[in-house]
Amino acid sequence: MANKKNSHSQKINRKTGMHPGSVYYVGEKREYIPNLYLVEYNKESYSQTKLASIDDIKNVEDGSSVRWLNVEGIHETSLVEQIGQKFNLHPLILEDVVNTSQRPKLEEYDNCIYITFKSLVYDGKEQKIVPEQISIILLKHIVITFQEQADDTFAEVLERIKHAKFKIRSKGSDYLVYALIDLIVDKYFNSIEGMGTQLEELEEEVFSSPTANSLYKIQTSKRELLDMRHSVYPLREVISHFQKDDLEYIDESNVKYFNDVYDHTIRIVDTIETYRELNAGLKDIYLSSMSMRMSQVMQVLTIIGAIFIPLTFLAGVYGMNFEFMPELHWEYSYLVFWIVIVVVTTGMIFFFKRKKWL
Repeated sequence: MANKKNSHSQKINRKTGMHPGSVYYVGEKREYIPNLYLVEYNKESYSQTKLASIDDIKNVEDGSSVRWLNVEGIHETSLVEQIGQKFNLHPLILEDVVNTSQRPKLEEYDNCIYITFKSLVYDGKEQKIVPEQISIILLKHIVITFQEQADDTFAEVLERIKHAKFKIRSKGSDYLVYALIDLIVDKYFNSIEGMGTQLEELEEEVFSSPTANSLYKIQTSKRELLDMRHSVYPLREVISHFQKDDLEYIDESNVKYFNDVYDHTIRIVDTIETYRELNAGLKDIYLSSMSMRMSQVMQVLTIIGAIFIPLTFLAGVYGMNFEFMPELHWEYSYLVFWIVIVVVTTGMIFFFKRKKWL
């Protein structure tokens, strides 16, 4: 993880000093060839095509159906530049698309609306949040989405488009943008649920048997919750623009749907804050538990030491090399010595238990 962050920082540093609009990829190294999918639909028909190149898209200004171009992979900057030329996108948009360190934001340009934010998926096996930058460009007759990697992030929306019974088939491209954002936000709930389960297990571990690894887990959870906060807080601001601003290409009848997404982000933000407080409490509990365990160990060692003080005294007295000592030549002295030792030990243990020190 540290190596990835260092590599990411080095790429950002290399980008420093370039002129605005430079299309320079900042993100994890990827080797696969990006995929291009074009989805076209209206109330009566639907089609999905895998494109060999961006030139396969004809009639860019055709508005007879909703068209959605999904690009899986942004590491090939030449492809991103070709898409920019095809749809006359501003160079600053292309710069932001290939920079995976972007803060979630919404920007309005002359011919489009540009939105970027993070998709957060909880990996139950690794018990961590896997982020992915998503960019959405809403033009007059087409929606373009960019993903960092080839995955099924938008599978649910695609499945709804396939069936004419769903509302999305009779709506415009702005509703498609809503559906994509809503899907990502819904996945936040799954990630939050995964983090909640992880914190519950960690809480039980901290109470029952805390170890040095428990502290590492607490710090890791703290970092992931902070990263989630950095992703969700700005997204709340992004969605608020759909409510307040009179954005071009956004039909007024669809604003209510964005209001619903905004409410979801508020709930997620509140949950994240609750989990952050819980995580901070876990660290205090861990330190208290470790201190209590140390106190218990010291208590046991102190009691053992206290028991052996009189035994050591007796053994020391009768271990002195004096010739004339009472009881040394008595027939039962050895037996009596051990009886005294047992009685003293038993009496002290009983006394400690009565005082609830043991």
